[in-house]
Amino acid sequence: MTSTATGGPGLPQERRLVTDIPGPLSQERLDRKKTHVADGVGTALPVFVTAAGGGVIVDVDGNSLIDLGSGIAVTTVGNAAPEVVSRVQEQVAAFTHTCFMVTPYDGYVDVCAELAELTPGDHAKKSALFNSGAEAVENAVKIARSATGRDAVAVFDHAYHGRTNLTMAMTAKNMPYKHRFGPFAGEVYRAPMSYPFRDGLSGADAAARAIDVLDKQVGADNLAAIAIEPIQGEGGFVVPAEGFLPALSAWASDNGVVFIADEIQSGFCRTGDWFACDHEGVVPDMITTAKGIAGGMPLAGVTGRADLMDAVHVGGLGGTYGGNPVACAGALGSIAAMKEHDLGARARAIGDLVRERLLDLAERHPVIADIRGRGAMMAIELCEPGTTTPDAARAAAVNAHCHRNGVVTLTCGTWGNVFRFLPPLSIGDDLLHEAFDVVADAFAATA
Repeated sequence: MTSTATGGPGLPQERRLVTDIPGPLSQERLDRKKTHVADGVGTALPVFVTAAGGGVIVDVDGNSLIDLGSGIAVTTVGNAAPEVVSRVQEQVAAFTHTCFMVTPYDGYVDVCAELAELTPGDHAKKSALFNSGAEAVENAVKIARSATGRDAVAVFDHAYHGRTNLTMAMTAKNMPYKHRFGPFAGEVYRAPMSYPFRDGLSGADAAARAIDVLDKQVGADNLAAIAIEPIQGEGGFVVPAEGFLPALSAWASDNGVVFIADEIQSGFCRTGDWFACDHEGVVPDMITTAKGIAGGMPLAGVTGRADLMDAVHVGGLGGTYGGNPVACAGALGSIAAMKEHDLGARARAIGDLVRERLLDLAERHPVIADIRGRGAMMAIELCEPGTTTPDAARAAAVNAHCHRNGVVTLTCGTWGNVFRFLPPLSIGDDLLHEAFDVVADAFAATA
């Protein structure tokens, strides 16, 4: 089952439905998937893709869907972006793999140099490259433990850090990420997150609450690291109150605790800055990146203070595919596109448009209890009107309506009641407005 369709920015930028969703050709492939792919690998929207670019995804039946998910914040620069495609093609023709630990190559070092330039802070930095966000988080913890000689790691309510054994322990939500997969790695402790919609606390008060838990239940002298998403991803796009992150960072610095910013979903122009930390001038000791770094190629990084990164013995970091040359080429193309097209500004413009549409929607549908996010990382939380009781059923109904009508939407949150909007930064305003017309129709149809 192959397709000759081509993607990239040349695709017609339109929502087009020629069959039901899923169409007959997708349904055939879903039957084949059922035979050959493990049931544990789920699918949110059951269409098989042949092409994608700009702000659309095209399936095997010829349906063109508006993309508000970017493959979960991965195709930030747009699917098959020209800068990514050209560099990847050039690299594939030259060589596809040597293993950097066997024979190195420029692409890996070039990506590390870009990360040193772009990540917060003007101190000396070094990086190590991996394959996925979970690998990056796990290696950041390894580095912090090696550098400090301590074992304990602090994470937060509603956090998501990955699906490896250690990062499952760091992740807060049981289903579907942790259920029946234990026992998990030890010495992971959880503190309360700043969640303004639910706790009503200022950033300073929320930080004092979290620090008190860590001080009393763990002890600063036992903590190797604090790992936190500056804007939480799977946990519901929770944006902490102003002042929360700076206070945690300062406390960590005062106590020799490594402050790790997990920017895997929020990084690379997604929030309107290069990184979400930039919003309050927070300079983490280490920062983990993946998703939007490489335009769809599998790549992740840990970037940190040079003294921390060099604390690990030679040979202690790495992996066969980490920093693969083709993935590095994709990253260099993606970063070049972000700089050339000022995609941080584009993310801010998208955020303004989306927030305006969501505010209008919330006036008509009181089930929308909270609107939050920054840039092209926006969300709404659905609750029973006048309460903070999560309404996951309504979220599921709205989501299904959007899918049937040609808009790719994603839910998230500890209670499954949050919609997250992660459009590619290559999407046009006309498509965004059409997508949110469909979202509005979905709320009306499910009222």
